[in-house]
Amino acid sequence: DKHFVSTDLESNIPVILALIGIWYNNFHGAESEAILPYDQYMHRFAAYFQQGNMESNGKYVDREGNAVTYQTGPIIWGEPGTNGQHAFYQLIHQGTKLIPCDFIAPAISHNPAGDHHQKLMSNFFAQTEALAFGKSEETVKEELVKAGKNAEEVAAIA
Repeated sequence: DKHFVSTDLESNIPVILALIGIWYNNFHGAESEAILPYDQYMHRFAAYFQQGNMESNGKYVDREGNAVTYQTGPIIWGEPGTNGQHAFYQLIHQGTKLIPCDFIAPAISHNPAGDHHQKLMSNFFAQTEALAFGKSEETVKEELVKAGKNAEEVAAIA
């Protein structure tokens, strides 16, 4: 990759992503990382990174053969966008584990099926925004009231 080879470290996207991964794994205790491509043509992307990252970093010793005292890499997993939304996004959004996620979406679709790409991108942006910012308590209460919940139900849920 020309960018990786020719770009200074402070602007080098692969280096920055690797350092973020080390930060999450070793300083925040994140044991896994989800790779979530919003493009069916990238359906094996997470598996590719599993092999590259987990095989390369799946060692308990350093180059000199000494046992390491730090995590050597996360468990890499993932699934194409909307497939994952129906399988494990609830855990990512509301579970108790910190799961760093790499959401990936193409700017231009190679699938010209109607407005499919626009709908997929709507899902992509909705998921990333919800994960990044969530909802305020006030917004949740307003939505529950609009859904017909009474004050007691709203207090119990929100």
